[in-house]
Amino acid sequence: MSQQRILELRSILDRLAYEYYVLDQPSMSDQEYDRYYQELVALEYEFPQYRDPNSITQRVGGVVLDAFTKVEHKRTMLSLGNAFNLEDLHAFDERVREVVPNARYVVELKIDGLAMSLIYRDGRFVQALTRGDGVVGEDVTHNVKTIPSIPMHIPLQGEVEVRGEVYMPNASFQMLNEEREKNGEELFANPRNAAAGSIRQLDSSVAAKRKLDAFWYYFVNAQEYDIHSHEEALQKMSEMHLRVNPLRKVCERIDEVWQFIEEITEQRNDLPYAIDGMVIKVDDLDAQNRLGSTVKVPRWAIAYKFPAEEVITKLLDIVVTVGRTGRITPNAVLEPVRVAGTTVSAAQLHNEDMIKEKDIRIHDDVVVRKAGDIIPEVVRPLLERRNDTQAVYHFPTHCPICGSELVRFPEEAAHYCINQDCPARVVESMIHFASRDAMDIDTLGDKKVEFFHKQGFLNTIEDIYCLKEHRQELIDLEGFKEKSVDKLLDAIEDSKQNPLEDLIYGLGIRQVGKKAAKVLAKHFLSMDALMAANEEELVAIKDIGQITAECITAFFHEPKNMELIAHLKGYGLRMDTEAEQIQESSFSGKTIVLTGTLTQMTRNDAKALLESLGANVSGSVSKKTDLVIYGEAAGSKLTKANSLGVMTMDEDTFMKEVNGNEQET
Repeated sequence: MSQQRILELRSILDRLAYEYYVLDQPSMSDQEYDRYYQELVALEYEFPQYRDPNSITQRVGGVVLDAFTKVEHKRTMLSLGNAFNLEDLHAFDERVREVVPNARYVVELKIDGLAMSLIYRDGRFVQALTRGDGVVGEDVTHNVKTIPSIPMHIPLQGEVEVRGEVYMPNASFQMLNEEREKNGEELFANPRNAAAGSIRQLDSSVAAKRKLDAFWYYFVNAQEYDIHSHEEALQKMSEMHLRVNPLRKVCERIDEVWQFIEEITEQRNDLPYAIDGMVIKVDDLDAQNRLGSTVKVPRWAIAYKFPAEEVITKLLDIVVTVGRTGRITPNAVLEPVRVAGTTVSAAQLHNEDMIKEKDIRIHDDVVVRKAGDIIPEVVRPLLERRNDTQAVYHFPTHCPICGSELVRFPEEAAHYCINQDCPARVVESMIHFASRDAMDIDTLGDKKVEFFHKQGFLNTIEDIYCLKEHRQELIDLEGFKEKSVDKLLDAIEDSKQNPLEDLIYGLGIRQVGKKAAKVLAKHFLSMDALMAANEEELVAIKDIGQITAECITAFFHEPKNMELIAHLKGYGLRMDTEAEQIQESSFSGKTIVLTGTLTQMTRNDAKALLESLGANVSGSVSKKTDLVIYGEAAGSKLTKANSLGVMTMDEDTFMKEVNGNEQET
């Protein structure tokens, strides 16, 4: 009887939460709600065997993590391509209609928040992941559970993945900054930063107090539930009690899309949350599959970005900074000015060529905006306001930190300080090594690296792993306590088990980003093999070009870098990775393209299967393509394959071939 009553109360309270937080139409008074809530709390306390982590009583926060867990997305979270005007939208429309002549679009508001993925299994909420780099995100389930509009149960069995945006409403943002101002704390620059900072709190009680909310706009595996359009998927999510933004429109033509964009632009400042644009998606899901994606963005969707706010201020000076690779970056020192909600006093000028091309001079009045509403940039000087006070800027010939002569490499616009002992390079390299995308030493941020460097504890990357020898000295420093120091040292120790790709990226090799580091780790499997590779071997690897290959070999020819690797190896850092289990098959070594709607498995599952059988799965058809596997409603890729004489295979034949490969093994 007690268990039945507990389940009944949870169902009632879930419904009331949906009515209050999503529909804004409560059917009961606060007093009645509190009575049910307290009854459930009492029963769960009396009968602990019936407690449920997804109960509404568990939303209040209080879970404290030591660190965030990285999780690979089952399906890549792509970003969106951008459109900035009507011409860009017409170009997008033309590309779409080449494949889908009768396409219609769903136009939605682009919420300025933090992209999030929710996973439900058999009707229960199980996980929330940030976008991260699109391939790997962070598990922030403990914080997302505190958002009251997110249902802990949905009426669908199987696995359901939905994606959307967690954001901070304007009213919550204002209250938070007022509170921080009273406490003498640094104010958040905008609601997006506040939301991101709240979601990345290790203590969920902090996130719970921040009054976050969310909109959900993408039912990832909708077709598995016999859903055929994006609009239908949005309606289904709404039926699941997920909060879906009603401000959207289905449009038959791109001119209707533009009209709706203009309507929302007029309403933008009156909305209770921040938006930075609109998103236009092809409605038909089969059409989305036919259009496919590039490596980074879907071809069936685009984001229209609102024009950046432009303001005028004075450029007081130009100063240069030195990055971890020695790259010299000129920066404009500006008379402080308010732009897109924050005060801006500096902007990157990128390189010497940009300064010359734009003819930017010290003491110019300049137009400033935020690129993508985030990064301040100098658009142009106001030539008509020039007088005799402006001065032409002369790019430095020597490093402002160590005095070494600067070098400009062929075919590059940037200048570099090539002195590896330059103090600025040392600090920046350690900051990069400890950063989230590299070794992810969560408690060793920029300020701590700089502070420990000034104190003499950190002068090289390998010094990070010697900090434990200074434990008592660190505890004795002002502002440090035993618990925080031990937490830092534990995080450093844990980082030794990070994957090889994280270490490769953390070394800060010029031209080697996160993706290239993963490719190198997967190909060479060990640091020793990578260090021994020559340019010819490196260039032969897919996604590694000539310049990157030259940078890698140059890095490992430096004695100091070889010494660094030897020290890190001695400290026990992971220097190898396991080879992926590739099964020899009739697909091994072939470049294969998938197109159309597959009925026996998802496209992602088919891709993973082919890769496990040794194939390279590509997104586009060319003369180098060996095989195109097609499902229902295959479009332009199949047509192109036939015109190029590329071998094709339908889904049924593909499955028979796969089963044949399995039987052989």
